[in-house]
Amino acid sequence: MKATRMPRELSLRGIVLGALITLVFTASNIYLGLKVGLTVASSIPAAVISMAVLRALGGASILENNIVQTQASAAGTLSCVFASLPALVMIGYWQHFPFIETALISAAGGMTGVLFTIPLRRAMVSESALPYPEGVAAAEILKAGEKDTSPAALRALTGGGVIAAAITFASAGLRLLADEASVTLSWGIAVFRGSCGFSLAMLGAGYLVGIEGGLAMLLGAVLAWGVFVPFLTAHEANPAHLAPAAHATGVWMHDVRFIGAGMIAVASVWTLARMMGPIIRGIHSSLRSASSGGDAGDGGDLPLRQVGMLAAGISVVLTGLFIAFLAPFGGVGAGTIGLALVGTLFCMLVGFLVAATCGYMAGIVGSSSSPISGICIVAVILIASLFVGMRALGLFPASVGDHGGIAFCLYILSALTASAAISNDNLQDLKTGQLVGATPWRQQVALLIGCATGALVIPPVLNILYQTYGFVGYLPHPGMDPTHALAAPQPALMMMIASGIFLHQLDWNMLAIGGALAVMVIVTDLALRRHGRALPPLAVGIGIYLPAAVTVTLAVGALVNWVCTRRGSDARSAQIGTMLASGMIVGESLMGVALSAVAGFAGRDSALSIMPANVPAAVPDIAGALVFAGMCVWFARHVLRAR
Repeated sequence: MKATRMPRELSLRGIVLGALITLVFTASNIYLGLKVGLTVASSIPAAVISMAVLRALGGASILENNIVQTQASAAGTLSCVFASLPALVMIGYWQHFPFIETALISAAGGMTGVLFTIPLRRAMVSESALPYPEGVAAAEILKAGEKDTSPAALRALTGGGVIAAAITFASAGLRLLADEASVTLSWGIAVFRGSCGFSLAMLGAGYLVGIEGGLAMLLGAVLAWGVFVPFLTAHEANPAHLAPAAHATGVWMHDVRFIGAGMIAVASVWTLARMMGPIIRGIHSSLRSASSGGDAGDGGDLPLRQVGMLAAGISVVLTGLFIAFLAPFGGVGAGTIGLALVGTLFCMLVGFLVAATCGYMAGIVGSSSSPISGICIVAVILIASLFVGMRALGLFPASVGDHGGIAFCLYILSALTASAAISNDNLQDLKTGQLVGATPWRQQVALLIGCATGALVIPPVLNILYQTYGFVGYLPHPGMDPTHALAAPQPALMMMIASGIFLHQLDWNMLAIGGALAVMVIVTDLALRRHGRALPPLAVGIGIYLPAAVTVTLAVGALVNWVCTRRGSDARSAQIGTMLASGMIVGESLMGVALSAVAGFAGRDSALSIMPANVPAAVPDIAGALVFAGMCVWFARHVLRAR
């Protein structure tokens, strides 16, 4: 009798293809995150690309496709370290992103996220009713591709990417189109400001977020720029006699954004409190199953002994990194070694709780909508408060000082951010694997490989973007155009929180206002959910916290999604919309990275500009608005035609 040949799953060509896709999604997510503070899950577009390439090579199977998208999505998700690492440049500890330190902290943090979620798989995936929206969607795409790779879906992905890249080249490269437009109005001394961006990546991201999240973020922007900024500009002095637009932006950056941070923190704690019961039961069930001598799951996870050995090895790496990080502050002594061990212990203990929390939240709302920023805010407050408490007890090395302590907080936060991001993505991928019949331990190996390959890409991409654009308020070279600097909202916020706690300068009043507002929104959300509606408090906080141009553009994308749904969008057109939106995000992001490289070689960020200097500023604004409006209409019509 002829033996049945097992389908290929964890293969060398799959690993290589996953690494190549990693380059694309890691670079695009870092650019998108530094520009607007958001990333999107890469599982679905990675699955489509994998199916097309492996089918062309021949002999592909659904299991091999699943491994490729698992590896690529993990590496793309690791880019979330953009939320903390740039803060080390902002405080002046780093002048650039050193390769070894940046890559190792990213890889070690990400791998802990993989290891922490292994004992959670049974309770949170195999025996759970959590929906895992992106994991289920990726599985459906893989199943459809096993029968026949959808040419329309692939065309939508590549077409959206090409169009977005071309428009980005015309705006950020040739400078023929504006990136955004804003209007500033004054009523007495109160300043009102409204903005709208013309980014197709944000249009696509808003489409994926959906109408409830988009409108909640829009409400946050209205509160920020229509209520808080006018009130504070009317009651705060303007000693530098700034122009109204600059004064309003400064008030938002130094005051109002902390209201959003307070909202995000309280909403995250509320979400965690609601999920704590299921999380504890899931951890207990998984550990009880493992201790009884069986697998940690139903298909064979990595053995707990190997997991423990890997965790011990990663702990050693983290401790070594932390000692090397602290060495410039008084050398290597008992104090710095002890502080490094405290940092490692914090990463391992709090990291496990963060992994469980993020994994559970991703199972409910999806990886793209899971509030990692809120988790990071809570984590940086805990770290900084711990070190301030140690200093009060005389347990914090005096040689490290305030500057070193703030920098060390942010470095530890980078490892926790990587762990949270990977655990956020890991369980989604394992859900996809469960639905397509994958082997869990092979997926877990692919996730570890994805962390390693993604970590290699992160340092050069961060350096290229920083040296080309700089961050708002932090430009590496004289003469750079500050209007094209990357906003980097999360790193700036993490830096301000850590510095504020260490130096006793944090405006707790604004955080308290945000917390109180979060409580009001939570109560409203609970009332609305009884009638089938929702007002996600995290989304409202994010709308206050992000620049208005980003929030409004996201809301426009969400509105396009709502229009398509109301006009009769079905499953096929919804898939086309998802592919088109993903393509726009990847296309704009990759063009942004490419333009960064060109500007880096040329030594100036306007090297390709062909816009004459004497053209009125309103011309590119109007042109950008018209192109953006036309793309919104085209997007909706293209999706509806796919029914």
